[in-house]
Amino acid sequence: DVGFHYPGSERWAVRHLSFRLRPGERMALVGENGAGKTTLVKLLARLYDPSEGRILLDGRDLREYSVESLRANVGVIFQDFFRYDLSLSENIAVGDVDQIGNAAAIEAAAERSLADTVAQRFPGGYGQLLGRRFTGGVELSGGEWQKVALARAYLRDAQLLILDEPTAALDARAEYEVFERFAELTGGRMAVLISHRFSTVRMADRILVLQQGELLEEGSHEALVAKGGLYAELFRLQAAGY
Repeated sequence: DVGFHYPGSERWAVRHLSFRLRPGERMALVGENGAGKTTLVKLLARLYDPSEGRILLDGRDLREYSVESLRANVGVIFQDFFRYDLSLSENIAVGDVDQIGNAAAIEAAAERSLADTVAQRFPGGYGQLLGRRFTGGVELSGGEWQKVALARAYLRDAQLLILDEPTAALDARAEYEVFERFAELTGGRMAVLISHRFSTVRMADRILVLQQGELLEEGSHEALVAKGGLYAELFRLQAAGY
């Protein structure tokens, strides 16, 4: 029965939310803009505490855990991730600053997110300075920056991986490759995925459909299409374009 409104706002961003995320489960969040999807994952990562209700982890209130240990086990990439005027290696290492000198771990994370293709484009490899602020820096495409941001999440050996619109700037082929990797790498881990692309959402074990901050529907892709509700309507609208 979780509800939350942002400080200074009387409007509920989410309200009366109740669901269970199981170990090893991949869950997708679907809904129109403003439905509360990003707010929900911010609550799961404990960037905010609920205004009402409780989030329980193994039966204990999330507020009883230390913030440091909780966040060390959550890897999250939001759609408005930051682009640092640092080297490619350092841009990935901000996902887990303790790994900043661990080239093997950084390169492994880059390979998982396909950001290794960015390193291959430049003579400086992982030492290439990114951004235009300093001499010698190069600007990446939106899709390349997105792969770098994904590598940050993979660098952290998290039990819960949260991706908020992780492929919005990728073309169809790159998106497919990213989610093929994602499916492999989240095996045995909890994962929460926000996406407006139903080709991506279908890979989830369970889909939650939010509307105006409340849980409207939940189930597999097939079950929700058969139900004929909001999810089925949004799916048909997107499919009509193809």
